[in-house]
Amino acid sequence: MNEKRISLTAQNRLIVLGLLLSTVLIIFIAIFSIFNIQNKLDEGYQSFGKIISKALAVESSELSKKMPYKETLNTVQSHADTILRGNSDILYIKISDEKGNEIYNRHSSNTEESKRNITVNSQITSPENGDILGIVTVGFSGKGIEQIFTTTRASMIFVFMIAWIVFAFVVLINTYLITRELRILKEGVKKISSGEFGYTIEGKEVSEEVEELFNSFNNMSAKLRVYEEQNIEQLTLERNKLEAVLMSIANGVVVCDNNDNVVLLNNHAKKLLEVNENKFLNQKIQDYKDTSGSLCFKDKIEQYKSTKPEDIKDSQIEFSIKINERTIKSIISPMFTRNNDYVGYIIVLIDMTKEAEMDLMRANFISNVSHELRTPVTVLRSYIDTLYTMGDEFDESTKKEFIETINKEIIRLNNMVNDILDFSRLESGVKVEKEENNIIELVESCVNSVNVLLQEHNIKLTIHKEGEIPPINFNYNSIERAFINLISNAIKYSPDGSNIDVYVKTLPDMNEVEVSVKDEGCGIAPEHQKKVFDRFYRIENNAHTIKGTGLGLNLVKTTIERYHQGEVFVSSQVGKGSTFGFRLPV
Repeated sequence: MNEKRISLTAQNRLIVLGLLLSTVLIIFIAIFSIFNIQNKLDEGYQSFGKIISKALAVESSELSKKMPYKETLNTVQSHADTILRGNSDILYIKISDEKGNEIYNRHSSNTEESKRNITVNSQITSPENGDILGIVTVGFSGKGIEQIFTTTRASMIFVFMIAWIVFAFVVLINTYLITRELRILKEGVKKISSGEFGYTIEGKEVSEEVEELFNSFNNMSAKLRVYEEQNIEQLTLERNKLEAVLMSIANGVVVCDNNDNVVLLNNHAKKLLEVNENKFLNQKIQDYKDTSGSLCFKDKIEQYKSTKPEDIKDSQIEFSIKINERTIKSIISPMFTRNNDYVGYIIVLIDMTKEAEMDLMRANFISNVSHELRTPVTVLRSYIDTLYTMGDEFDESTKKEFIETINKEIIRLNNMVNDILDFSRLESGVKVEKEENNIIELVESCVNSVNVLLQEHNIKLTIHKEGEIPPINFNYNSIERAFINLISNAIKYSPDGSNIDVYVKTLPDMNEVEVSVKDEGCGIAPEHQKKVFDRFYRIENNAHTIKGTGLGLNLVKTTIERYHQGEVFVSSQVGKGSTFGFRLPV
């Protein structure tokens, strides 16, 4: 901007200097011309006076040889009077003899003297021998020459002033036209610099060189427009790719600029932070509040921004926040361009809710397993120690009761160990061999194996077969253990004297066989039904007081869905019982 002003000032100075020089030159030429004209007028006036005086002298000389002196004098005087009356610019005519005596001296009555009085002398000579007979003196007022000079000077001044005005006008017009072209070009450059590519300027009534310059500018503008469109298209494509990648990332991503304003966030981040994109964008990330109303990001971002500039590239801060029931791990990382210019930071949000729940479940599992293992081991140790030390004092009935209790605890301990072993085996991805089996035979066999438990709790179990059940491919041992888990759970949670119904039916539309176990137990609340198949998950409340490992239903889900491509399901109403089952493809 400063360079343009300096250039413009220099141009103005050059124009003013040109006008001053032309003015001085015109004034000098005018003065020289007026002075020269004045000299020429003086010379012409002198010549005119000499002509008149010479004419009188010659006339006097000619008359003197033809007439007597007195007549000659009268004639010359008469002639001089005629000349004096006929020219208003003549002041006087004086005639003197050879000795200097005035013989004629007559002044004009209408002429006033002026500052430019001119006197002209001519000798009267004898035509015969050339002797000087006298002198004719003519006096001019110079008024005529003054009038001519004044008129001429005014005319000259006027002409030169007109010439100067025309010259100045031409210079100013030319300057205006040049600056107008520059202004047009300047406006075009301003449009281009503001990003208005494709802007064209029209070169009407301009010089050939300027028109060529305008055409070159228009060509450049058109090429910039094409380049901009291609560049914008490429940038849009790259941005769309980036946004597509960002939106498809499973973790939440929040992008902030160097001023802590949120400029971009993906769908998962909106879900985790429970924010509206339109309200969250361009807002300070420090102003975000979690469920408890705390500014959960503020302290950590201040800690991050307090990092030294030379260390910020390697800095990374990890922390956790709570949003409702979610546990979210947050990682703040710096963001740089390819030229290593720092432009902001990225906050990666990882939903650790399931991991936190799994950690809690593992802790509960270890606690439950320890408790569950401790109970049968303690009972076994107590009963065995009592039999060993005091067995001789007991009758057969007491011994049998002790042995029956020991057997139940061993079975319980064996089931827990089997659950843990099966869980470990299935989690390791062991290969399960399948063959064609009859699902009805498997169900009847499993029911027979739990008859002792049914009789102990006075529970009636009924098998319902619906339709023709075709043979299907499955691993017998795995499905057997899964079904026994379902029956065992139904017995555990059913009140004594209740009924359990087992349904086996074909689903023709789905080409599947469905096996379900319906009990009349306490039921399961809806919020727990989605989680009962998760590993280590147990419902601990007044209605569910039976201890366990929390692996049984997860083993059923893993066996059916992962290894047999089937599906498990549950439906329940609190106080009315539950139905657990699975479907296997035919």
